[in-house]
Amino acid sequence: MAIIIAGERSGVGKTTVTLALLAALKARSQSDRVQSFKVGPDYIDPMFHAYITGLPCRNLDPVLTSEDYVRSCFSKHSQNAAYSLIEGVMGLFDGATGKDDTASTAHIARLLNVPVVLILNCASTSRSIAAIAHGYRTFDPRIQIAGVVLNRVGSDRHLELLTQALEPLNLPILGVLRRQDNIAIPDRHLGLIPTAEMSDLDGIIERLAYLGETCFDWEKLLPLMKSPHPQPLSYGERRATLTPPLLRERGLGGEGIRIAIAQDRAFSFYYADNLDLFRELGAELIPWSPISDHTLPENIQGLYFGGGFPEVFAAELAENKTARESVHKAIISGIPTYAECGGLMYLCDRIVDFEDKSFPMVNIFPTAAKMGKRLTLGYRQAIALQDSPLVNKGDRVWGHEFHRSSLEEISDRPLYSLQGYESHLQYPYEGWQRYQVHASYTHLHFGAQTHLLKRFLTNCHSQYSYSQ
Repeated sequence: MAIIIAGERSGVGKTTVTLALLAALKARSQSDRVQSFKVGPDYIDPMFHAYITGLPCRNLDPVLTSEDYVRSCFSKHSQNAAYSLIEGVMGLFDGATGKDDTASTAHIARLLNVPVVLILNCASTSRSIAAIAHGYRTFDPRIQIAGVVLNRVGSDRHLELLTQALEPLNLPILGVLRRQDNIAIPDRHLGLIPTAEMSDLDGIIERLAYLGETCFDWEKLLPLMKSPHPQPLSYGERRATLTPPLLRERGLGGEGIRIAIAQDRAFSFYYADNLDLFRELGAELIPWSPISDHTLPENIQGLYFGGGFPEVFAAELAENKTARESVHKAIISGIPTYAECGGLMYLCDRIVDFEDKSFPMVNIFPTAAKMGKRLTLGYRQAIALQDSPLVNKGDRVWGHEFHRSSLEEISDRPLYSLQGYESHLQYPYEGWQRYQVHASYTHLHFGAQTHLLKRFLTNCHSQYSYSQ
């Protein structure tokens, strides 16, 4: 079995509880494989999961992929682990639109038939906690709530009142966190600060492990977290795991296509499944740093810039002029390039940060990426208005936007028209194509859209190896 850590609402401590459980579990059984998952299109929480477990965290998102893909992904990665744990998203029943629970934690719990551990915010309440727990347990009879974690408990007397209130429900209390137990993980404008930037991360993980060991009922939790035995997959689920034929660069003696992938403190937003799919399709990902490396890797056929925080490291990116010139030269020579969100910002003429300071970037797109207070957030269906190295005109792809920057006016014809999860919701045109670049704010998961990645690698296949 496995469990999903869910909250009654956002901000009740899902990530703290999840990390405490993972850290304590690894401390208890360091030789056991602990596989974590995250519901939704999150990049940063999975970094913390992976730092603790030593295994890539897998995103479970039926909008960006499909229900079959979610099942197959969970089955594939949990069957070889001793324990599996899923961190939910928002409140238990909060879905993509608010009208139903599509893409919610409850949706994933039903798809995978796994029980929910519900975190309850106990601050400023006592007997009413039973009404809240009762409501969550009965709202959807298809959801099995295995127990609750009481968070922000103020005192022993407070805990006594909460326990008495919950007793008639016969709902196990699986953990109790006091108000002073909260461990502050620093954050900024898009969520938690990524692991690579935290100098005291090991100390935080150590405190989380102690919290997990002392605040949870392990006798009840361990059996719930033991990974399920693999079940036979349906035809649709089997199709979701199939990999298209390998694409190999024939001119390199059978070696895979070499893709230079930007990976450093500025560019760290990558789905683990996407990186796996690149490799399964025959590509070799060559990590490099636009912050510290002076030039691109040698003998490459493609470029990949993920999201991240280029605005935070804009001064360092600007200072590395030789790297910017190397990227500019490669792109104008025609190398296929995929850039999303932070990657798009890096390819602009400049980045303007929150303090209105301007920093020169690669200057493929003659515009500024300017930081602002407005958060653009949500699922998008992108309809391609023109061909690119990734899409054909007319393609419809699912993605997700999550950014506080916007581009100043740009004369280039946009790459996408955008609709929300509800098709009547229209959003501004977005994405740009120059040379052999596909650049967009819309993050993509290739799990159920492998044809896009196949098209990109086909374009890379036709590219001569680029060297400085």
